Amino acid sequence: MSDRSTTMKSVELLTQATGAQPQAVVQLSGPVENTACWRKIGVFGDRSCAELRKYIHCHNCPVHSAAGIELLNRALPSGYRTERTNYFARQHDRPESSSFSAVLFRVQAEWLALPTRILLEATEFKPIHSLPHRRRGSILGLANVRGELLVCISLLHLLGIRAGQTGTKLGLDYHRLLVVQCAASRAAFPVDEVHGPHRFHTDELQRLSVKPRTSSLAGSQGVLRWQDRAVGLLDAETLITACQRSFR
Repeated sequence: MSDRSTTMKSVELLTQATGAQPQAVVQLSGPVENTACWRKIGVFGDRSCAELRKYIHCHNCPVHSAAGIELLNRALPSGYRTERTNYFARQHDRPESSSFSAVLFRVQAEWLALPTRILLEATEFKPIHSLPHRRRGSILGLANVRGELLVCISLLHLLGIRAGQTGTKLGLDYHRLLVVQCAASRAAFPVDEVHGPHRFHTDELQRLSVKPRTSSLAGSQGVLRWQDRAVGLLDAETLITACQRSFR
């Protein structure tokens, strides 16, 4: 069966399904581009088509549907099948991304950053309820975040940041909880200020070639420069491993 016969058969079936009279169906006598009545007398034209009272919109008309079927049934361009086969048969190397996203935050005087991929949300600070027999260490207690009790971990203790320093703030003190995916569970880090996320180019990350003088950079991939500040980009895997040790 030819494409033209298929199209006309589709028009007949659509006519029977919709109850349209045969004389109401515009016959496709040429290419769709030349017989696109919806662009001339339909909703995309001067709206003079009498069938609009019945179908409201050209998309509901069997003529428009038949034109779509004709487009799908048209012959492939010369060499199209071979060109597409060769394209998908080739092995495509995915280029490595030259940028990454990180959330910046402050703990005491230290500005740090976490890869956005492990951060679930930054929410308002919640009351932290201490756990019995866990008064020391990095576990601060439990906080109710959206109905779920999350373990709160002190980055001060985990990274060895000295308490009592305030640092340079961008504005008011906005204490937040950073909720991260920690292996199969979730955990929260209380922080003093959040600013981000921000996107950095990989060339902006200064790798640590010597032992860092600041303890908070011990688990960092490197240092980012942001608004004249040195921001330690924490290594996600190292941080997650340290959190898992805290749970024991």
